[in-house]
Formats: sequence, structure tokens, C-alpha cells
Amino acid sequence: MNQYRRTAAFIDLEAIRANYALALSMDPGSRAVAVIKADAYGHGMVRVARALEDDAPAFAVATIDEAMQLREAGIDTDLLVLEGAMSEQAAAACAAAHITLMVNSTPQADFARSARGQVWVKVDTGMRRLGIDPQELDEVLAGLRAAGVPIAAVCTHLACADRPDNDMTRLQIETFLACANDCGVPLSIANSAGLMAWPASRADWNRPGIMLYGLSPLREDEDWAARLRVAMRFAAEVIAIRDVPVGSSVGYGARWTAERPSRIATLAAGYADGYPRHAPDGTPTFVNGQVAPLVGTISMDMITIDVTDHPGVAIGDLAELWGPNVAANDIAVRSGTIGYELLTGVSGRVPRIYD
Repeated sequence: MNQYRRTAAFIDLEAIRANYALALSMDPGSRAVAVIKADAYGHGMVRVARALEDDAPAFAVATIDEAMQLREAGIDTDLLVLEGAMSEQAAAACAAAHITLMVNSTPQADFARSARGQVWVKVDTGMRRLGIDPQELDEVLAGLRAAGVPIAAVCTHLACADRPDNDMTRLQIETFLACANDCGVPLSIANSAGLMAWPASRADWNRPGIMLYGLSPLREDEDWAARLRVAMRFAAEVIAIRDVPVGSSVGYGARWTAERPSRIATLAAGYADGYPRHAPDGTPTFVNGQVAPLVGTISMDMITIDVTDHPGVAIGDLAELWGPNVAANDIAVRSGTIGYELLTGVSGRVPRIYD
């Protein structure tokens, strides 16, 4: 924790282990790549990798730099770089470090043939970001095999798996299996939402991400939210309390005005710490076992909450901004964003404290 500021993100590594075990239990015959990109969704990539390295056969990251950071930290588990390499030199560096690259295009296939390190191959079945066309898969695989490149898996990525009523996911699965089912290597389709809502997407490798950290991508499914264990408790210290008379406003733009004599607590966290600036009045926080609503515009370093009905709140108390008692997905919906952005947006000046 910072020496002088108590705002922190408290990380429950055992919760992450439990969520990974839940992902495995959903498809016992498969393996699961633990997705720890973006600093493990804000939870601390190296610490999360160390917590899971006895259980997970592989980790997925977004960039080569993330993979190299893990290698430098002594993580020797298989690593998969989802973006792949953008040069022969980068591909060669990954091969030397025993880092697996995603092949997302024919140029990346060329780099892989030169480096001869292990690869996954991604097929674009509708996401339209990365991946080779389905009709090119056989040719790409043949070229890699001819060059002696080990092919660990063929995969695709689902665009709408978090919407169980959207037919695009079914079409993506069908398109992928039509081109890849007989390719002779393990297959991978499911992300967290696929695991939860689309049993047909479960394959040889699954790729749980957001669910590892206790958030359900199926935001309206309370059953899944109850089964997952929240791994981050983002909390801020109460640094001031003041009485505000009727008619007085609070914060920038005078957005909130007291309609009764009010007691307002100032918390040491703002949008520079990762709290969403667009959070509206009434957004819940949790302090001393009770819910207290946000009032006033979010500042860079502070937010203000109404503790009029909670006379026991005192300077030095910690208020939960999201965590086990305040769902990050709820804060995200109120703020016009998604839980992923909240978790990954907790800034570097907020220390991570590991339980």
C-alpha cells in the first residue's frame, strides 16, 4: 500500500484460482488457457500467473512485451501472444523464448515459417479484426507444416457470445467447424461467454478471461454472477466529512444540490485512479456495512458520497467502490461502459494488495 494514501485495489488470488477451477469444471475433457492480458485485467499479471501456474497449462497475453515480462519474471508456463508478431525478428525472439504466436494473417504465417516457433492459427468467422479467411485455412496449415512449424491449435473468436439470443454465435461456430474440424490439430472457440452460454463452443482448448476475475460477461444472468468469486475490491479512504445545508451544491458544475441537511464524505479516489467520470448521482458505494450513494461530479482525485443516513462513517474508513458488495458490472452500466473497462482502467498509482 502507498505509505501515505490508503486507496488500493485488494486482490483475492484464491478467488481467481476458484474461478479458473470453475471454468475447467464446465468442460472437464478440455484444457483452459488462462487469459491474463492487460495486466491480468488490472489484477497484476505476474502475481496472477504465479497463482495459476500450477493449474493452468498456458497463459494468453495480448502482446509480445507482456509475454517477455512474464518470462523475465520466471514464468515458464506456455505463453500465447494473441496479436502475433509483426516482423521476422519479433517471431524469432518469441521462438527463442519458447513463446507461442498467434498467426492472424498470411504475412504472420510467413514470419512463423521463418522462425519455426510454435503457433496457433486464428480463423476469422465474423469478428473482422484478425484471422485468416476460412477458405485459406488448409493452405496456411500446409505451408506451416511444410516448414516444420509446430501447430498447437486452430481457433476463432466469438463476437456476440455475451448475447445468448444473438444467432451470430451459432453461425460462427458452424463456419469454424466446417473449415477446421478435420484439420488434425486441437480446436479452440470459447471465451468466458462461450463457456457459459454456448456449450457448442467448448472444444479442446477454452479461453476463460473476464470470468477468472469474478465478473460475468452475461451481465443480466444473476446465476452466473453468484457462482463466480469477485477478485478485486477497489476501495478508497474517507479523507473528509462535512455538513452541507439545504440548497448547497457539491462538486464541479454544481451537479448535485442538497434537498435536506446532508453529511457528505470525500473519498480519495477519482478518475485518475480509474473511477468512471461519467458515474451518475446515486451510484452505490459501500462503507461500514451500508450502501452510500455517490453525489456530485467525479473529480480527478476525489469523489463525494452521501453518508447522511450513516452517522458512524468517520475519516479513515475505507469505502468499497466496487468489489464483493458493489458489482463492477452495475457501476459500469450506470456509467455507460463495461466491467472490463473498469477493471483494466484502475491506474498505476493505485497499489494492488494481495490477500
